[in-house]
Formats: sequence, structure tokens, C-alpha cells
Amino acid sequence: MADVRPYPATLTGDLSSPPGRWQWIFKWLLLIPHLIVLYFLTIAAGVVTVIAFFSILFTGKYPKSLFDFVVGVFRWNWRVNFYSYNVLGTDKYPPFTLEKAPYPADFDVIYPERLSRGLVLVKWWLLAIPHYIILYFLEMVMEVLIIVIAIILLFTGKYPEDLFKFVLGVNRWMYRVYAYVSLMTDVYPPFSFDS
Repeated sequence: MADVRPYPATLTGDLSSPPGRWQWIFKWLLLIPHLIVLYFLTIAAGVVTVIAFFSILFTGKYPKSLFDFVVGVFRWNWRVNFYSYNVLGTDKYPPFTLEKAPYPADFDVIYPERLSRGLVLVKWWLLAIPHYIILYFLEMVMEVLIIVIAIILLFTGKYPEDLFKFVLGVNRWMYRVYAYVSLMTDVYPPFSFDS
């Protein structure tokens, strides 16, 4: 029997606090403080990933505090994406924190005790190329669907469940690839929307 373990990076989102009919129209304004903070946090996460690259290359370990920081940046980014025009999944304003928080969207990665020193040289660009190509096209489809979802929300006040599953699945796939290319796991991401 095959070993079926969940992927070490998990992304969740639910419609427990569904979006309203028209609030999405003004979300861009409410996003400005988050986008400013995330801009600088993303730069810092990039620097931390470069430091982690050398740490993994020489020691086979991703320093835990650096790992937690990068996971926190991805977690915050996912909450903002879930709230905003990447999903339109809720009107509940995302918290300003890297830590876990009660929110309808979350992201986490299981900390690896050891990582491959050799794989760190190729996984972030060479091995991820097939994912980049597929996700490029899926993101284009998702952008069109978000417009459709916004219009449906405006007129019906309901988020179509099948469209939500698709959008969440694309984001789940994307964030697994982010975790992989950010050197947080050696487990190759599946070509799948599933959790």
C-alpha cells in the first residue's frame, strides 16, 4: 500500500463568514495598509530565504526562527489574498500578524528537521518549472472567474460553491509551490487542487 501523507504545506479557507454583495467594491482602499506592510515583509522574506539557502547548503537545516518568519509572511499574505481580489472569500478584515489567528483562511508548513543540501540548488527554479507553466494559465482563468464571482455576489449575494472550490484549489496549489521554492520542504508539490 502506498504511503499517503498530507503535503507539509497546508492552505485552508472557508466561507464561514461569507462576503456581502457589494463590499468587494471598496476593499482596494482597505487593503492599502496591508499591502504596504506586506511589501516590506516580502522583501525581508526574500532576504531570509537567501540566508536559509546558504544555511541549508552548508548544514542541511533551515533555521527555525527564519522558517517561522517566512511561513508567517505567507500566512499573512494568504489571509489578505483570501479577503481581497484573489478569492473574495470574506469581508472579515485580516489581522496584522504573522502568527496563527482566528480567521477563515490559514496557511502552515510543517518544519523539516533536515533538508537536502543538493536539492536546494535546483528545486527553486529547475524542478518547479512545470508548476510555473501550469499555474500561469490557471491564474489567468482564476482572474476571469474572480470577476464573474464579484458580479454574482453583487446580484445574488451568494458565492458559488464550485467556483470557490476551484479558486481555493488554485491557491492551494500555488502556495504549495511557494513553500517548495522557498526551500521550506523537499517534498515535491503535487499537481493537484486537493488538500
